[in-house]
Amino acid sequence: MEVNQYLEMFIEESKEHLQACSEHLLELEKKPDDLAIVGEIFRSAHTLKGMSATMGFEDLADLTHKMENVLDAIRNEKIHVSPEILDVVFESVDHLEEMVMDIANGGDGKRDVSSTVAQLKRIESGEEATPEVVATTVETPAVASVLEYDGFEQTVISQSAEQGFNAFEISIRLREDCLLKAARVFMVFEILEKDGDVIKSSPTVEKLEDEQFDQQFYVAFVTKEPAEDMQKKLMKVSEVEEVIVTAINQDKFSEKEYEAHKEVAATATLEEVATPTPTPTPVPVPAKTTTPVKAEKSHAPVGNKTIRVNIERLDILMNLFEELVIDRGRLQSIATEVNHGELNETVERMSRVMGDLQTIILTMRMVPVETVFNRFPKMIRQLSRDLNKKINLEIIGAETELDRTVIDEIGDPLVHLIRNSVDHGIENPTARRAKGKPEEGTVVLRAYHSGNYVFIEIEDDGAGINRDKVLAKAISKGIVTQEQSFSMSDKQINELILASGFSTADVISDVSGRGVGLDVVKTTIESLGGNISIESTQDVGSIFSIQLPLTLSIISVMLVEIEKEIYAIPLSSIIETSIIRSSDIMNAHNQKVIDFRGKVVPLVFLEEIFEVPRKELQDDEFHSVVIVRKGEKLAGLVVDSFIGQQEIVLKSLGNYLTNIFAISGATILGNGKVALIVDCNALIK
Repeated sequence: MEVNQYLEMFIEESKEHLQACSEHLLELEKKPDDLAIVGEIFRSAHTLKGMSATMGFEDLADLTHKMENVLDAIRNEKIHVSPEILDVVFESVDHLEEMVMDIANGGDGKRDVSSTVAQLKRIESGEEATPEVVATTVETPAVASVLEYDGFEQTVISQSAEQGFNAFEISIRLREDCLLKAARVFMVFEILEKDGDVIKSSPTVEKLEDEQFDQQFYVAFVTKEPAEDMQKKLMKVSEVEEVIVTAINQDKFSEKEYEAHKEVAATATLEEVATPTPTPTPVPVPAKTTTPVKAEKSHAPVGNKTIRVNIERLDILMNLFEELVIDRGRLQSIATEVNHGELNETVERMSRVMGDLQTIILTMRMVPVETVFNRFPKMIRQLSRDLNKKINLEIIGAETELDRTVIDEIGDPLVHLIRNSVDHGIENPTARRAKGKPEEGTVVLRAYHSGNYVFIEIEDDGAGINRDKVLAKAISKGIVTQEQSFSMSDKQINELILASGFSTADVISDVSGRGVGLDVVKTTIESLGGNISIESTQDVGSIFSIQLPLTLSIISVMLVEIEKEIYAIPLSSIIETSIIRSSDIMNAHNQKVIDFRGKVVPLVFLEEIFEVPRKELQDDEFHSVVIVRKGEKLAGLVVDSFIGQQEIVLKSLGNYLTNIFAISGATILGNGKVALIVDCNALIK
């Protein structure tokens, strides 16, 4: 089998299963007696093992198998969850993640995990684990105890016995090196269906078809063939290692249960039972035994049907649609000038359809930041143990969505910032007690939308940044001069740690470690069109705030005019528009402000910000103001007039016009003119 075509799917699904393992292990640590959580971890590991073996990654499959044995022992209450056991399982998941990443980077997934495997084996065969634990996953267990039957299934088995059929439970084990497990299952079922009828299977038919099982599966089967013949036929299937056929013991079906089950079967729907009553008929078994397997499949819960699409294809689709949006604007402009009834109607309908299409295309690219945030609880757990600190991680706004291309790049900067907060921000319990703080430090990771941006903040209640030490280090490194330092604000001094000069080993002791590698974080974020800022108070804590563009190429804006120039203000930043009198403008701290619904809102005159030349001075009695916000902060943008709302395509200004203050891009309007897009977040302080 050519497995390369499935490699990308294998990598993505492996990451999902490992993430699920990590999340459930963290839950298990809080609720060590909850076996339902263990079952979830076991299922993820079980599926990963099957996938790995099918793809030929034996080291990956083998380590997962050893971890699965331990989980199975816990699940069957042969051993009990302890911090030491969880540490080893967490370590196993870490190794598996590294092996998957190696495969994703073109490697073979091989890694020396002998130490971890030895620990897993010791746990599996330790005092708390009995030999039966190992047998459940390695050797064939007693067949009669594997399957359990509901009322309908018991009725079918009992009636088949009355008519001379044999009822068997069959255990089939495939070879460890079997690659096409689903194909072997199909061949087994093909033989069974020729000689009788399948009542039940474990795992279910869906899981068998999807290869979501170990090497072994079980089938309840009714036939007139003797057990020896069935065993020989099934052993003829390639890669079947062992077949055990055991007669079903019907003594365990009590008379009372049997009568109750007959009543259930008698009232079952036609879809569930082929015959309307449970009374014996000349040929009851074929009509009643094949149905449960089909019903089991048809009644299985159906998840969301998804398809994996390469992000490059979405980029191409977006670019083509952007051109359509520009043409739509032009067409609307022409239709307005011509004022033809049918043309206006057609353009209006096309605009509605394109609006729906636009929504779908944009949401296709959006991914919750949860996909990045999910990795941090496990990281915090390990760091707190390594550093002997007590740390509580709070995650807020994980459902906030961000463009996939940004999601892929933001992970590493966040890892670095969180490690910084934990390692160098949060003090040890002794130091926290001395400062009157609780022993447990808190790191808050939050995400939220503001305007056309997503903000991600890492806040800690740790030691903060020592202003004097940072300034002294910056001067000694030549990053700033003594004279410059006198006029610097606290915020500017805090952000000096983002300079590359602070990425040295000396900083670890001199400046509580803050700044190590933060220049790389800053560079990465700026390359995504974002920026990072720092607020910190010594002995109180720090907030690292990352501003990232949604990278929605098509946005809704309000077009405004200043003199003859047109600017676009994103609607997502606008609260409302207003007309104010000149007499309503006040001065506060050398800043013009207005009273907006009881709040003091500073005014920003865009003609001054963008240095728009005036043909003649204006002294209007009224001003047009757009009230915008950034988080909880407000500002009023003063313009000449409002043009109206429009959807536009956000275009970059190119490499020659980077970092222009308060401008996030440009767009081409329907009349062919260019309008600059205002970055409201840059104007709000």
